[in-house]
Amino acid sequence: MQAHTIRRIAFSALGTGLLVCAAAPVWGASTDQQERHFAVKGRPMVVLQNIVNGRIEVKSWKNPEVVVSSSSVSGKVDIDIEQVGDRIEINANSFEQSGEPHEVEANFQLTVPEQTELQLRTQTGLIYVEQVRGDMKLQSVAGDVHLKEVSGYIIVKTTGGTLICTLCGGKLEFNSISGGVQILQPTLSSVNLSTMTGNILYDGDFVHTGVYTMSSARGLVEVRFSGNDSFDLKAQSLLGTVDNRAAAFLKPDTHSRHHTLGRFSSGLFGTVGLGLAKVDLSSYSGTIRILKRN
Repeated sequence: MQAHTIRRIAFSALGTGLLVCAAAPVWGASTDQQERHFAVKGRPMVVLQNIVNGRIEVKSWKNPEVVVSSSSVSGKVDIDIEQVGDRIEINANSFEQSGEPHEVEANFQLTVPEQTELQLRTQTGLIYVEQVRGDMKLQSVAGDVHLKEVSGYIIVKTTGGTLICTLCGGKLEFNSISGGVQILQPTLSSVNLSTMTGNILYDGDFVHTGVYTMSSARGLVEVRFSGNDSFDLKAQSLLGTVDNRAAAFLKPDTHSRHHTLGRFSSGLFGTVGLGLAKVDLSSYSGTIRILKRN
């Protein structure tokens, strides 16, 4: 494949069949199901802009090829794909100006090389990515985002969707208005989590050189650590509370830094182990909870 070869494929809405995705089809309507294969080299990038609704699922394999499978209601969605070198761009738009959400859905299943960069966007519906190593930016308005065994510089933005990140590595940024986040068994060296009303759960180890910032204005921020962890802790809430359930493991700050509550009504400062990582937790009116895993 030449570096500047361009292929443009417009998916027509002529196919029939049953929608085999989690979203329910419109009863009595036919569906368009398509599958396309794109040869790539090195570390490809896949950009998917799903302007309508629908689920996006991404899994990896060993082959130097990107496979794009889609399902949509016939006559409702225009799906366009362009390949430029090792970049694959996918756009899904509605043919209609208005309609019921379930009538303008496009659901995607992508199979990509293990080392692939991703930029994915959808309105509603789950974004699921498994065993992909590469930088990624994932955006959803109301859909959740589930990540499993991924690594890279990961940016997730939602309005109301929740992020569940299991066995994730690298760096993670999460920003939401009402969505929550769960970080489970991570190997992340940098974490920046922010939500207005959602809950935050971090259940895992802290990399010794890592920096971890977590903030929820009105939700619960809960951190569960192990006996082998080593970090400096700063936890502050303006109108909420700090629930310290790890007093036996939390020592006074060993780095002799001067801390004051200032405008915060509740605060906790201390060190676990040698204090190698940095953990900064904050809340406006929610609860911050610190505990050691059994």
